[in-house]
Amino acid sequence: MRSQWHPAVLLAFILLTLLPACQAAGPDFEIAYEDYQLDNGLTVVLHEDKSDPIVAVAVLYHVGSGREEVGKTGFAHLFEHMMFQSSQHVGEDEFFQKVQAAGGMLNGGTSNDQTIYFEVVPNNALEMALWLESDRMGYLLPTVTTEAFLNQQGVVQNEKRQNYDNRPYGHTNYVIGKLLYPEGHPYNWQVIGSFEDLANATVEDVRNFFRTWYGPNNATLVIAGDYDEAQAREWVDKYFGEIPPSDPVTDPDPRPVQLTETKRAFHEDNFARSPELNMVFPTVPRYTEDELPLLLFGELFSFGKDAPLYKVIVEEEKLAPAASAFNGSQEITGEFQITVRAFPGTSLSEVEDAIHAAFCRYEEEGFSEEYLDRVKATVETGFYGGLAGILGKSNLLAAFAEFAGSPGYIEEYIQELLSLTPDDLVRVYNTYIKAKPYVLTSFVPRGQADLAAEGSERFVIPEVPAGLVSAAAGMEVPAVEPLPSSFDRSVEPTKGPVPSVTIPTVWTHTYANGLRIYGIEKPEVPLVDFALTLEGGMLQDDPDMVGVANLITDVMMEGTAGKTPLELEEAIEGLGAYINMVTGRQSITMSGTGLKSKAREMMELAREILLEPRWDETEFPRIKDQTIETLNRRSADPAAVATNVFGTLVYGENSLLGQTTLGTPETVEAITMEDLKNYYSTHFSPSVSYIAIAGDITQAEAVELFRPLEESWPAADVPEISYPEPEPQPGTALYFVDIPGSQQSVVYAGHLALPRTHPEYFANTVMNHHLGGSFNGILNMILREEKGFTYGARSRFGGGLYPGTFSASSSVMSSATRETVEIVRDEIARYREGISQEGLDFTKDALTLSNTQRFETTPALLGMLGQIATYDLPFDYVANEEAIIREMTLDRHRKLAQQYLDPDRMIYLVVGDAATQFDALRGLGLGDPILLDVNGRRIQ
Repeated sequence: MRSQWHPAVLLAFILLTLLPACQAAGPDFEIAYEDYQLDNGLTVVLHEDKSDPIVAVAVLYHVGSGREEVGKTGFAHLFEHMMFQSSQHVGEDEFFQKVQAAGGMLNGGTSNDQTIYFEVVPNNALEMALWLESDRMGYLLPTVTTEAFLNQQGVVQNEKRQNYDNRPYGHTNYVIGKLLYPEGHPYNWQVIGSFEDLANATVEDVRNFFRTWYGPNNATLVIAGDYDEAQAREWVDKYFGEIPPSDPVTDPDPRPVQLTETKRAFHEDNFARSPELNMVFPTVPRYTEDELPLLLFGELFSFGKDAPLYKVIVEEEKLAPAASAFNGSQEITGEFQITVRAFPGTSLSEVEDAIHAAFCRYEEEGFSEEYLDRVKATVETGFYGGLAGILGKSNLLAAFAEFAGSPGYIEEYIQELLSLTPDDLVRVYNTYIKAKPYVLTSFVPRGQADLAAEGSERFVIPEVPAGLVSAAAGMEVPAVEPLPSSFDRSVEPTKGPVPSVTIPTVWTHTYANGLRIYGIEKPEVPLVDFALTLEGGMLQDDPDMVGVANLITDVMMEGTAGKTPLELEEAIEGLGAYINMVTGRQSITMSGTGLKSKAREMMELAREILLEPRWDETEFPRIKDQTIETLNRRSADPAAVATNVFGTLVYGENSLLGQTTLGTPETVEAITMEDLKNYYSTHFSPSVSYIAIAGDITQAEAVELFRPLEESWPAADVPEISYPEPEPQPGTALYFVDIPGSQQSVVYAGHLALPRTHPEYFANTVMNHHLGGSFNGILNMILREEKGFTYGARSRFGGGLYPGTFSASSSVMSSATRETVEIVRDEIARYREGISQEGLDFTKDALTLSNTQRFETTPALLGMLGQIATYDLPFDYVANEEAIIREMTLDRHRKLAQQYLDPDRMIYLVVGDAATQFDALRGLGLGDPILLDVNGRRIQ
């Protein structure tokens, strides 16, 4: 996929979320919020948004891994997990259960500087959300028991295995932290912590951490969305006002880092297939004068065809498919990081030299005012786009209130960004980067240490000690007495009337050339989003030449007949717009976002890209190399290998359905530009295309907007679109892919299932929900919450215009591989016998009430229109789905499970370390495990 979206837009989406849509960003704008403080020190921020009947609640605690001590790392993140377990008046795992049953979503996150918890619920459940958040703020300690602690200790250790130890380049930030920050510096260790520290933690350690940092005087509460302000204030006072403050804590002082010399290290990565270089310079804390100039410098230095780093690394030296630079400022210091993941076999010394050549290029040429202006145009688009979701609003308000001292500080922050000049960028470059020492890391494939940058010393990641046992296991811990309250907190608040959800009005029109257009008007912000979809996609590739359709979309974004790749990029950025093309299994889609005032110019560029391709022979080899590099990288990622091999097993090795959209390294290498042109001339036609459009645009305006496509894109006969059939599926079997040294096993179970067009498809998604469709699904509750084997487990039905699949999957610690396969097998069999009425009621409530969030953003509306157009669904298909949910009975649920969950066709796949796990899988009644390579082919 190739995307023409400047990273500054992403910055703008974050920075400009809260500005009122009726005003432009200027010195006089005001942010719509109210803030005040309770007597116990809790900061409260209120932001009203009546556009949808939902409300977000966020609680940010000013504590992250930076508040930890040497030898006690990982506590902040571990405590985030503990906060979701139970509290004095809320039962075990009921936080997720209650919010999801109300139709909401919830989550949390920990960084170096903060921990945040949030939920989005229908507006009738706001009081319940405040009750839940207040109970874990003020009444958690009595439920921090050894049993609960040991469970989440295991979950966090598995999260570390999954997200750090068992993936390519997963230890990069660990190595950078150890080299850049001295021992004892709060950023010297990772948020996840170390296995040893997590194992040595005790229940009393965790309780003391809570007592120190989780008081209301160290937190900010934000309520954003559709609510009554007076009522919200009353509830905040009731539920939070009586919580006593903790002892006062002070904000940490800045801890800037100054390197006296460049530090170089290399690490042989067990999962990497390409060498990666990171060059890191120490910089400044957030909200200081030089933060934004450094951030903007990074984007301009690395992104786009005008960028010095791109020109040298990608275009001229051809060392890598891409390069990035970014300034990450945090509370007490910051770092400017350049990352280059080079092509296989590339010397990272050459990459380091090329980065310095790019610095010289910048010193010679600088950044033009025109380049800066293009970036600022994208900021305007990002300003409006950021108004879409209340969750982003609540999280951003909390961060500015807690770390900048006021939610309103965003006004100064934005003005500083918009007023930056080339001189500002020169200043920060000279101060923090030019001729300054840095940290340099080389991550190279195992056995290829010769690719590391010259002068690098070997960095060995500490091994997890064998037989590591939790210090808390078996330890006697005194109970914490229940804490008093002025009212009975065990009584869950009664929810108000369920808010009515209005399904958006859909309109449609068909042009004379057969092109269809579907639209929804949503005038809340002056943005227009569109997606032009051509049916066919990768499944129309020649089976011996898979990857053609994917390369087409990449090549078509590299200029037009009348514009060079650089000129096209400049034209898109000049509008502050986004235009992107992507290939899926059954379609090719061009999508775009832009200001309504620029919609016609954006559409003209989209028309030019679609109908006047450049077929740039210069860019084509680079794009092929980039695709092959992506394929090679995925072949070493256990999760990616599992996904691909499972598809091959279900659909058959020789079926197109079992292959990825990218193809294989061999097919991509063989593809020529003529292959792309032939696909284009054969399959691109308005007769197999439709447009979805949503935003601040009427039907009449939208129809006229795309009228030029009616006039310039004549109808053409195309071959009838057909989708390949899967190969005959064998019976139950157990397969294994060896990833030597893997610390986790990725476990899949599943079989062929229904296409999206089947009348029973949606009913099956409802049936699956209680098994593995949510956090509270049976598989997750057993494998994560009961056993502590995994960070998460899910099951799903997926399908399109072709037969889909049923799959259950999880990444588990290696020692639990066999038991996980047994649990998945047995729980699916047990599920076929039926579920409880309570389980069915939870499913029905969660799925129907969540529709309050379904139409909040224009991307969500485009997704709805895409479903209608692709599967010929009625405009009110959402109402039909609600009826299916409401009418689901225990008997129908059981019959669906018995018919569509078939143990006799279940394929089991394990991707992990064969040396320790392969033989352990014998004797399960699934046959002897069959060894496959990473492409799903049998190893004899």
